[in-house]
Amino acid sequence: MGNLKFLTNGLIRENPSFVLVLGTCPALAVTTSGINGLGMGVATTFVLLCSNTIISLLKNLIPDKVRIAAFIVVIATFVTIVDLVMKAYTPDLYKALGIFIPLIVVNCIILGRAEAFAQKNSVWPALLDGLGMGLGFTLALTIMGSIREILGNGSIFNIRLLNESASTILLFVLPPGAFVTYGLLIAIMNKIKTKLNL
Repeated sequence: MGNLKFLTNGLIRENPSFVLVLGTCPALAVTTSGINGLGMGVATTFVLLCSNTIISLLKNLIPDKVRIAAFIVVIATFVTIVDLVMKAYTPDLYKALGIFIPLIVVNCIILGRAEAFAQKNSVWPALLDGLGMGLGFTLALTIMGSIREILGNGSIFNIRLLNESASTILLFVLPPGAFVTYGLLIAIMNKIKTKLNL
């Protein structure tokens, strides 16, 4: 039961996007639709889960002087796997996410969790932390992408909610809409945390 907190921390108390404000660049850039947010979140979750586990296993073998470089090599290995799998099996999503897939290597969520958590804990808590942070990031990006897609296109996950002639708010699929949505969601998360005394 004590380990469960490592899994749930990433959802509300330490949500990487809405509380820790990490991974802001992909959060703003790729969330023009719900499917893009979900795809980026799942890719990042896979890398977080695998890299946290491997770094925790190897923590006593990695010399302190090359710690960050070693972390990046481990993370880059899993990003390469994600990159190739997405290119082969989800080419449209791969195209939509573009450069942000390879940039997962230097995503501060992944490097931050490797440095702050995985290298200091055993494998099971590190695995749960990676999964929890990944799910929190996925949830944040999916919510953000869905809101922007509904308001900007009148659809969600490419399913039309409004007919073609209905008016939508184009601002939400443009970069300023990302900032507006992100700011409002951070404010809502702060309100939820206050209400729940977290």
